[in-house]
Amino acid sequence: MDKQAIFGRIMLIFIALALVSCKGEFEKIRTSQDPKLVLQKADEYFEEENWYRAQVLYELVINQVRGTAQAENVFYKYAYTHFHLKQYQLAAHYFDNFSRTFVASPQREEADFMVAFSNYKESPSYRLDQTPTKNAIDRFQVFMNQYPTSSRVPICNGYIDELRKKLEAKAFHQGELYYNLRQFDAATRTFENLLKEFPDSNDEEEVRFLILKSSFLLAQNSIYEKKEERFLNTIDNFKNFRTKHPKSKYSKEAENIVATSKKRLKEFQ
Repeated sequence: MDKQAIFGRIMLIFIALALVSCKGEFEKIRTSQDPKLVLQKADEYFEEENWYRAQVLYELVINQVRGTAQAENVFYKYAYTHFHLKQYQLAAHYFDNFSRTFVASPQREEADFMVAFSNYKESPSYRLDQTPTKNAIDRFQVFMNQYPTSSRVPICNGYIDELRKKLEAKAFHQGELYYNLRQFDAATRTFENLLKEFPDSNDEEEVRFLILKSSFLLAQNSIYEKKEERFLNTIDNFKNFRTKHPKSKYSKEAENIVATSKKRLKEFQ
């Protein structure tokens, strides 16, 4: 066996022994029933960014420090351990609890921001349920209302813009899904609601065209008694589309749609 291989084995043994030693030390602290030692080591683990061990030790003393001078520090760091371990729902809960408990704390503003930011971190892909996204927007709004002069306000606005784009993408995806499933009435209503909620959408032109196309296909596939009303509605949607986008790349197809709609309406005259 060459010297390099021997050295490698020695290093592995050394690392294994060190890990066993560290684990033994942590277990001794955890089971020591010495609150002062536990809290001291919890703070040390926190500074070392060993979030899991810090959290475990804080949990052992958190009830014992309630009402003491140490409570604020413990509750604050305990909330952060959840955030760093990506336990964002719990982090939001504990930051909120900190804010409500220590109302005069200099860290209260930061805790309130972290409530919103923890909700932001929970926001999923636009294809999934967007309840966490809406919660995050609400919490950022609450923060800005509570701290209107905070240096974090521009950051909150940036996150809100990002989250609203995700909600917009969700609405557009939902409208497309209804359209592809040939549920044209639902598609039309979804796209119309999108424009009401996001009037400055970058996809406005395409959305208005899809409203026109959905209303046309709905009219074509309707029972006889509803066709006239729905073709008239299609013509109204065409007028709205042409007014907003007179030089649209969809103009030719839009004009074909309105021409067909007018032709079909003559059947009712």
